[in-house]
Amino acid sequence: MSDLFLYDTMSREKRRFVPTDPARVTMYVCGPTVYNFAHIGNFRPVVVFDLLFRMLRRIYGEAAVLYAANVTDVDDKINAKATAEGVSIEVITDRYLSAYNADAAALGALPPTFQPRVTRTMDAILAMIGRLVDGQGAYAAEGHVLFDTQAFPAYGKLSGRPMDEMIAGARVEVAPYKRHPADFVLWKPSKPGEPEWPSPWGPGRPGWHIECSAMIDEVLGLPIDIHGGGIDLVFPHHENELAQGCCADHVDTYARWWMHNGFLNMGEEKMSKSLGNVALAHDLLKVYPGEAIRWALLVGHYRAPLEWTTELIEQAKKSLDRLYGALRRAADIPADADQPSPAFLEALHDDLNTPRALAELFALASALETAAPEARGLAKGELLASARLMGFLDADPEAWFQGGADGGLKDKVEALIAARIEARTAKDWTEADRIRAELDVLGVVVMDSPQGATWRLKGA
Repeated sequence: MSDLFLYDTMSREKRRFVPTDPARVTMYVCGPTVYNFAHIGNFRPVVVFDLLFRMLRRIYGEAAVLYAANVTDVDDKINAKATAEGVSIEVITDRYLSAYNADAAALGALPPTFQPRVTRTMDAILAMIGRLVDGQGAYAAEGHVLFDTQAFPAYGKLSGRPMDEMIAGARVEVAPYKRHPADFVLWKPSKPGEPEWPSPWGPGRPGWHIECSAMIDEVLGLPIDIHGGGIDLVFPHHENELAQGCCADHVDTYARWWMHNGFLNMGEEKMSKSLGNVALAHDLLKVYPGEAIRWALLVGHYRAPLEWTTELIEQAKKSLDRLYGALRRAADIPADADQPSPAFLEALHDDLNTPRALAELFALASALETAAPEARGLAKGELLASARLMGFLDADPEAWFQGGADGGLKDKVEALIAARIEARTAKDWTEADRIRAELDVLGVVVMDSPQGATWRLKGA
């Protein structure tokens, strides 16, 4: 089997992935801030790193891979939502975390090994800030604790930005208590009415960046093998994570691979709630199968930007129809393999090259239908194993094409098809045609074959 190569943002090159310990492979991905339903752009890293999680589990064994995806459950937007509804922040965060996890599952994402929450990691956060202060990597000032960026000479190495550009890019707050404009907050006083926790530096709550570092330290330990997230997190979030994590624990390496997915764009702009140009995954899942949305998110290479359009997801649905159709037509052929095809694995081992991997799925579907009889079983087995590694073709082919039909409609259609078969057997062509017309009104397409009649909804 070919080696796994992954692009590392820090070194700016693809490198052969070798974990520190093959029996304990660690990955951390920045997760949601739970104050509303997540838009589809938030789910691009979920799907991308779920695919990597699946690949790592295949290579090293399911028990060997530890994947943590955090939850930010204290934040200004959460506070505002709780105040507006007159409830505690836990009511808001529990509601939207539940919705987020349900949407992620509908998109085929496996549950991460750990899902740490900021409010349940406060002791570790305070301990890490304390180590930074004791080690002269941070300082207290006017109820705040700030990281001293001058204490970390490698600050800026991950993003590759000079200090003056980082200061401008971060839109840093100018405050008289800062030693340097780039210094960032580790702990800050809460505003009146906001949640607060006691600390040696006064009551308050943590800054954004320290949360992830403390959660990584608590659930995985430093250094980790892979740190993932969206490209917009490289600076300032990941740059700051790296600096404070290395200083707090006196380690030279924070993450051995830094991986970042490209933006999901709506038109020419990054999808963002602040811009108002969002498509909520929660709403999309009411219209499209989760597999189709997952396909749309993986159709381009993860490091490239991806434009989200109706045409993109409609084409994704048609692509899956092609594969499910091949499986339905080959229902009587036993699968003679339980492993992905070598060409498929080669594509994913090349920095998760999903466009090549998806092309191989189509090649296997074509072989299933056109290859010599003795080769079709191998093609079917490899198609199923390959697709399922990516999170596809988990549905029964018949159910896939009937997926938009509720139980009542399915029962009615099955009864009509059975009555039509009886009419055809009795050579009552008038009745058979009448039933077919009734099915057509219901939006059902009937497909007759020597093996019997199957059906699908129009447009499916």
